[in-house]
Amino acid sequence: MSGPEDLARRTLTEAPADLLIDRLAGELKEAYQITRVELYQVDYRLAELLPLAGGEPIASPGHPAWRCFDHQEPIVADGVGWFPVGMRGERRGVLRLSPVPDDPAAVHELDAIATALGHELAAVSPSTDIYLIARRSRRLTLAAEMQWELLPGRSRIRPSFRLAGQLEPAYAVRGDSFDWSDDGHRLLLSVINGSGEGVAAAMLTSLGTHALRNGRRAELGLADQAALADQAIYALHRGAQHLSALLLELDLASGLLTVVDAGSPRLVLLRDGEVSEQVLEKQFPLGMFEGTDYREQKFQLRRGDRLFVVSDGVVDATGQQVRYGETALDRFLRRTGPMEPLDAVRSLLGDLRAFVAGDLVDDAVVVCLDWLGPQP
Repeated sequence: MSGPEDLARRTLTEAPADLLIDRLAGELKEAYQITRVELYQVDYRLAELLPLAGGEPIASPGHPAWRCFDHQEPIVADGVGWFPVGMRGERRGVLRLSPVPDDPAAVHELDAIATALGHELAAVSPSTDIYLIARRSRRLTLAAEMQWELLPGRSRIRPSFRLAGQLEPAYAVRGDSFDWSDDGHRLLLSVINGSGEGVAAAMLTSLGTHALRNGRRAELGLADQAALADQAIYALHRGAQHLSALLLELDLASGLLTVVDAGSPRLVLLRDGEVSEQVLEKQFPLGMFEGTDYREQKFQLRRGDRLFVVSDGVVDATGQQVRYGETALDRFLRRTGPMEPLDAVRSLLGDLRAFVAGDLVDDAVVVCLDWLGPQP
């Protein structure tokens, strides 16, 4: 006979896309006598938890909902439970349930059900807009809509690595972006420092991203992927527009990192609490000239290394006539050691906004990668 957890999972699988929470609420009431079920999704800026059904967002960092989101573990207080909702390291938000049974076994089951909800949200999101709309505290620009649709997600966890990235200004980003893929043997990551304004910048980044994906899926080497994207952009724009990009390939068995720097963002290593910029061979941006040949570099990572990729919008952001990259960036990167990658990215961008005393003017992208070592 199926238990309550199995029945809840089946309910989620069989529910119409727009009725996931309603059908789940009915199942939880019958199985656990839970009378209130609410989904809170994190917004594009990683600053608020927004209720699906409407109402007041949760923005206070000390709130149990944020503790649940940050630590990715259930938080139960005064009969109210907060459970992380996500999938394979991608954090969607939290599930609020009340009253929650005192039985630890029931709490464990509810935690598993919240994870199942995360998988179903990922499965149905391409076919309905209701969950995407509810994640917005304000309207996205058209360029930002295009950029967010390009992303593979904001975070990823595997036994050998942890990865996270974020775009800013989240609701108006234009050309900066990132992309990744892993097959259990390699992690391939590209970070684009876009150029131009508005939709034109988003279209240029979209072309570069899809060209790089095409090369990656054709199983070309990293240098050939860059060459393919370079040719695609040059063929359309004849050098009038180009993209700066950093391409990385991490061998998950050895920690060997292969890099192609095409006029790229900055690559920074945090090792044993010390920050150092990786010296890269500067090569032409994608699409600047016809037929550019790209060369690969290789670096050996150690277990526990953390890499940051930051765009010009981070390094050159100015507060009181001082650049963030010159005075504050390295100091803050050292402080991120104990943080999970997504928390490190979110904290860094929060520190950057505080440094410039407001919202960012230029696009900024931050990606954080932890190499945990080969797994048996």
